[in-house]
Amino acid sequence: MEFVQHNIWLILLAAFSGFMLIFPSLRSKISGAEEVDTTGAVQLINHDNALVLDVREASEFSSGHIADAKHIPVGQLGNSLKTLEKYKDQAIVVNCRSGARSAMACGVLRKNGFTKVYNLKGGIQAWQQAGLPTVK
Repeated sequence: MEFVQHNIWLILLAAFSGFMLIFPSLRSKISGAEEVDTTGAVQLINHDNALVLDVREASEFSSGHIADAKHIPVGQLGNSLKTLEKYKDQAIVVNCRSGARSAMACGVLRKNGFTKVYNLKGGIQAWQQAGLPTVK
């Protein structure tokens, strides 16, 4: 017990570090979306005719996006669900800059009955780092 009293800050730091390591996997489980890497996303786009949904802001989207991506900022997604109805049973790859906003968007889509929703792991940054093309 004396060890705990003398090293409480180290113990708390270790616990916090452990939580931060598992948080990304918990976030994807909470959102209900399956994460897909860039290779998996390309396969979904090419073989399953997946819709690419970009949920970044307009200025981010115009600076470069995946070809044929549909743009709906995450803040407007709830009001735009009707425009996505025809994709309800089709694969949808959702992306943002790094994967956080797209995880939230995946949760919104799943709650509204979209069945094949995939979050692009690492977002457009991972896409570009993999050397995959973007358009402006």
